Amino acid sequence: MQHTHTRWIKIFIAVILLSSGCATIANLDLNKLYGHESSENRAPATAAQATIGSPATVFYENKVAPIIEGRCVVCHACYDAPCQLKMSSAEGIDRGANKEKVYHGSRILAATPNRLFIDALDSPEWRERGFYPILNEREQSPRANTQASVLAQMLTLKQQHPLPDTKLLDERFDVTVDRSQQCPTVQEFSGYAKSQAFGGMPYALPELTDNEHNTLMSWLESGAYMPAHTPISEPLQHAVNELEAFLNDDSLKMQLSARYIYEHLFSTHLYFSELSDLNHQPQFFNVVRSTTPSGQPIDVIASRRPFDAPGVERVYYRLQPVMSTIVNKTHQPYAIHKQLTDKWQKWFVDANYEVTELPSYKPAIAANPLTAFAQLPVNARYRFMLERAQNTIMGYIKGPVCRGQVALNVINDRFWVYFVKPEVANSPQVNDFYLSQQDNLRLPAEQESSVLAVTWLEYASRQGDYMRARNKFMRTTLEDGQHFIPQDIWNGDGENDNATLTVFRHFDNATVIKGLVGKPPKTAWVIDYALLERIHYLLVAGFDVYGNYGHQLLTRLYMDFLRMEGESNFLAFLPPQSRREELASWYQKASPELTQFVEGKINPFDQPTGIEFTTEHHKQELYAIFAEHVKKVQPRRFRLQDSELGRNSKALLGQLANIKGISASILPELSMIMVEPQDSDNPEIFTLVRNSAHYNVNSLFSEDANRDHQNDDVTLVHGLLGSYPDVFWRVKEADLAKLVAKAQQIKTEQDYAAFLDLFAVRRTTKDFWEFSDKLNQTFMQHNPIEGGLLDYNRLENR
Repeated sequence: MQHTHTRWIKIFIAVILLSSGCATIANLDLNKLYGHESSENRAPATAAQATIGSPATVFYENKVAPIIEGRCVVCHACYDAPCQLKMSSAEGIDRGANKEKVYHGSRILAATPNRLFIDALDSPEWRERGFYPILNEREQSPRANTQASVLAQMLTLKQQHPLPDTKLLDERFDVTVDRSQQCPTVQEFSGYAKSQAFGGMPYALPELTDNEHNTLMSWLESGAYMPAHTPISEPLQHAVNELEAFLNDDSLKMQLSARYIYEHLFSTHLYFSELSDLNHQPQFFNVVRSTTPSGQPIDVIASRRPFDAPGVERVYYRLQPVMSTIVNKTHQPYAIHKQLTDKWQKWFVDANYEVTELPSYKPAIAANPLTAFAQLPVNARYRFMLERAQNTIMGYIKGPVCRGQVALNVINDRFWVYFVKPEVANSPQVNDFYLSQQDNLRLPAEQESSVLAVTWLEYASRQGDYMRARNKFMRTTLEDGQHFIPQDIWNGDGENDNATLTVFRHFDNATVIKGLVGKPPKTAWVIDYALLERIHYLLVAGFDVYGNYGHQLLTRLYMDFLRMEGESNFLAFLPPQSRREELASWYQKASPELTQFVEGKINPFDQPTGIEFTTEHHKQELYAIFAEHVKKVQPRRFRLQDSELGRNSKALLGQLANIKGISASILPELSMIMVEPQDSDNPEIFTLVRNSAHYNVNSLFSEDANRDHQNDDVTLVHGLLGSYPDVFWRVKEADLAKLVAKAQQIKTEQDYAAFLDLFAVRRTTKDFWEFSDKLNQTFMQHNPIEGGLLDYNRLENR
């Protein structure tokens, strides 16, 4: 036995030595042929082409960039980009790739952040951080530029081994989300090509056309020149200067207010709507912390989280132009205009309050907004978040998470969101109550990114104490016949369409849209100031995607409390008996401990509702009452009736929304549908969203066991919803009746496969890229501000 063990150790060591030896030999060969690798080798060659309007610049902008965006960026953007290769900017391409995964939920220690434009600023710095080049960084010659380039080799491998001419990809292709990644360096590429002959790029998608391939290869041969970013216009620069001057006023009141604004907007894309053509994508900006004031180059403070100590005495808030291609999965557009900045002036500057000293950046203070910003009026804070409530909630989906099952398997697949009106939060009694609960409202973000999750029990105890105190406060405050009534719900002040939201979860990603979309859902939330603030600081400001297992687990566990709190607020509008019945239906098969916590600590509030119900279906009636209360601010987007298809076609499509049960469960999360009209060349786009039903959403590791497939259903919307399509359908308007009939007949996987044979644009479809271009073009044409490139990493192979 010992002999066998020793033999295997020797074999293992031999394999390691052989592998490293092959890499060493390849490295020596490349050194001999093309010189030693150094990022500095590219600088002189690219500098020689760096003139405004030069042929190299025109060639890149008109020929190369569209191919990179349409064929590469659709898989290589954000933290979930394979091999951390972000091709959405010149800086990302120059940075190269890294073998470590960002989404690695089981790591014991927090990883070193590697955020583009933040943690390092040039190729030498990225090489020190373990990134290797995909462009040639040896001798700058046409041959070396292709033979010593990972990108060129990947493109060539794809041309040599295109997709097999089959309907489905075989076992040689792994398109699962958590697939293993090879990430070969140029020294390792020969071995990679032998073992992964079909691993060329674009991976598991059709190869480029000859013209596209030759364009990219010509660009690579000539040194892969990428022009510098064009400076922003003078009017835009003036607007930037004005906003920076506002944020960087020297008064303590403004320094605290600016800190608050930054910590809530750091993940958004700001744009100046008054200077933008709303039919075209504007110039976007990120607000960052800098060591330098306006008028000087931005020196970004690269802290893990926006509330971490900056390490300098004075922080300056600056607007940094977004230099990457806009991708939908991270895009949060935020319009800046005079009407908004006038509100900021009213809430934060003109309001009657004093700031005597700035709060500490110590985690126990900075991570708890109810402590750090206690000197700011609650009205200012709550109004600020409500003004763009979609952006506030969207942050935990498109902010630092990007892909986040840890944060998302704690919510139902579709639910509606309402908000408590600001006048309630602004009362002196409520203000005093929040101040009294600062300790109970502490958040896991105060812990470091390598925290152990055992502290969850401590936060659970505090949450229970807070809910008991809150319920006692409400019983005391709502005496003398004052009960919850519809007028306690924010109606957007009669003009703001952020008053209601619909949240869709798509397993490990999600979408937030304005309005009450779809049929009345199983659950709903009512969010007050304290809950909205904690959601942001738990999942946006306080979430570290590079954090360890304990940090991410603690975040997920705490989010259970926040979800239940929002549900409890909604249930408080129902009669007490209906609350208990709804809770039982929402938390079927829950553990005794959870049931006790939900019923005892979260929902002991027995104050009667102030609503007189006239039917036996209280929840459905409450939805109708709320709908009447907020009807003036319901947006029109995503409505099926707004399609330009014929009336009969819209009626046919509408029947898809009736698919439910096992039939719905067979469908993927997001099916994007292109309908080609009979009398127009402009396609119509729709999205069919599967809503996965659960007995409860409190199971951390066994979500499948909690799935209630019999109650799955779908929501159909006009337009594109979501960032990660699972499948594309394409149908001529004349064939809609056939598509709907076939979809309604889906009962098994075989039925679904037969349906896809008729209507799907699969990964293997020959004109996949032509379809992709048309889809993205249509999306951007109708949504130039909110739109961005879709991501194809979730496309199924079915």
